[in-house]
Order: sequence, then C-alpha cells, then structure tokens
Amino acid sequence: MKDRFSHDSAGYANFRPHYPESVFKELFGLCVSFDAALDVATGNGQVARHLARKFSQVKATDISEQQIKNAYQASNLEYSIQPAEESSFVDHSFDLITVGQAVHWFDFNSFYAEVRRLLKPNGLLAILGYGLIQSEPSVELIIGYFYSDILGNYWDPERKWIDENYQTIPFPFKEVDFSNHTIAYSWNLEQLTGYLQTWSAVKNYKNQTGLDIMPQVTEELKKAFGERKEVKVSFPILARIGKV
Repeated sequence: MKDRFSHDSAGYANFRPHYPESVFKELFGLCVSFDAALDVATGNGQVARHLARKFSQVKATDISEQQIKNAYQASNLEYSIQPAEESSFVDHSFDLITVGQAVHWFDFNSFYAEVRRLLKPNGLLAILGYGLIQSEPSVELIIGYFYSDILGNYWDPERKWIDENYQTIPFPFKEVDFSNHTIAYSWNLEQLTGYLQTWSAVKNYKNQTGLDIMPQVTEELKKAFGERKEVKVSFPILARIGKV
C-alpha cells in the first residue's frame, strides 16, 4: 500500500469531502451484528467516526502516523499503525470492515485474504469512495482541464480504478445491492482550492517539475466564481458491498 497523504494530513482532514449519513444508514441496515467494526486506511477517521456511533468497539488502521494524529477520537475507537494487507487482529473479529477512498492503493489479493480472515460469518466488506468532483459548467471546465491535461501524466496508475468508478476492481465476494448516493456542498474558493491541493497528482507534479501549479488554477477559478462567494459542488459516491 502506498502512502500518498502523510505530507498534508491536516489539509486532508480539513478539505476532503465526508460521506453523508444516508450512506451509513443504508450500510448499517445490511449488518447483522454491531459488536465490532474495522476501518482500514482510516486516514483522519472520517468513516471510523460513523462506525463508533453504532458499533460497541471500533478499530481503525492506517500506515500513516501523521494521518492518525489528525484523526477523530472516541472512547470506543482505537487507532493503530498497520497496513491493510496484514494486521495483528485475531481471526473472525469483525462484523463489518470498511475502506474509504483507499482500496485502489492496496494489493487486492493480500487485502481480500485478510478480509476473509478477519470477518465473522455473515460479516460485510464495504468499499466506499467518491469520483471526480462535479460543479457548474464554468468551474467544471477548469477542473477537468486541470485533472486531465495538466495533471494527466502525474496521477499514479491506481487512479484508474476511481476513474472506472470501482466497477473494474477485483471483487471476489457475493455482492450486495447498494443505492446511489451523492456528496453535495456549497463551497467557497478557499474550500475548493484546499480540496484540489490534497490531490496526490498535485504533489507528484510539484515533486517532478519543481513548480506549484495551484496559484494558476486558483486564479482561473477566481474568475469563474466572479462575484459569487460559493458554488455548488458534488461527488458521486462509489460503493461495492460484499459478503464473504
């Protein structure tokens, strides 16, 4: 598993979108027990915090100590630095295992073997993510050009799994139907550019060229905003839910 987010853990916590309550309401409706859950590659704990409100005990792992330092805290939530593909938890410990916007970085075969080891009978694996940000045409045109034309060669190969809406990832489980959900916000310029700054390709671009592209993109977006303080943005939620 690659670590692409330790470099800006605070920005990731502040600007990354959050899954709506509707996602977890539907997900929890599929669970048969609420004793223990595991959030893998938890980052700042944005999924783990929802689990902690429903499950008696929640474990959350990440390979980034810096991310965990910025993570949500709860009395029934315990963080540890462990890779997704190999953990110290005992066999058949969890009713639910979740992954938010991270499975594309994993070694699929090793991770899925670990999922089979850790899940209880009738336990669920929930792979969540979100696709490319959407907005009104003038803003989306700038973001699309930034995403594809400027950063196109600087995305890691694993990004293709998100571009394909997680539909082409290996998924050797009995799939459970899940509704379409959307994340929606009204964002000001700082929030939008703060989010774009967290893209892994932005860091790759700067490391490889020595240039900071964000001021140029920010200026273009500022023109698109005009006199408005906020614009509407949305993210389609990607979900694959399965039973062992």
